[in-house]
Amino acid sequence: MSKRKINREEVSSRILHAAEHEFGLYGYKGASLQNIAKRAGLPKANIVYYFVSKENLYKVVLNQIASSWNDVFDKATIDDDPAVVLDNFIRTKLAQSIAKPRSSRIFAMEVIQGAAHISEYLREELRPWLQDRINLIESWIAKGKMKAVDPTSLIFMIWATTQHYADFESQILTLLDQEHYAESDMTRIGDTISQTILGGCGLSMPSA
Repeated sequence: MSKRKINREEVSSRILHAAEHEFGLYGYKGASLQNIAKRAGLPKANIVYYFVSKENLYKVVLNQIASSWNDVFDKATIDDDPAVVLDNFIRTKLAQSIAKPRSSRIFAMEVIQGAAHISEYLREELRPWLQDRINLIESWIAKGKMKAVDPTSLIFMIWATTQHYADFESQILTLLDQEHYAESDMTRIGDTISQTILGGCGLSMPSA
């Protein structure tokens, strides 16, 4: 890999990291390319060169967030054990949400406000992905690997329950009288969500 390519990747990564921080604090309207450049330690011209505009940069951040959430489920096939796949999907999604709560809140706020900047991604990329995963779950059901449930609602439920711990982090930690999530919280929450959802699908928790 050439030094130039490495530099391009490093610069792009710095910009995206700074942009996620800025959008997380101030939203799309309140964020500015100048502040993002300052956070990244780069000239504003670099951001324009790499991402053209604030709107385009925002879309890239949103798409990157959404794509990272579903990576685990992408690789599942009809031959896999749905209990193992769904348990792994739940726990990975939960870990991602808690590790990067700002990412979850950026995406949630965009959707709450009408998804104007991410509607193309939702239609062109996420909708086909969702239909493909619905087909997989229906195949598992047809083969008797799991109870007949509505696949769409199942996926939405996993998204909602795991992202709740990021989107409502302040409320949850205040009610628990904690400053942050502990490792034991991760295990307890993951166990509870997974047991509840898998149980509703007629599945048993996979062995450790």
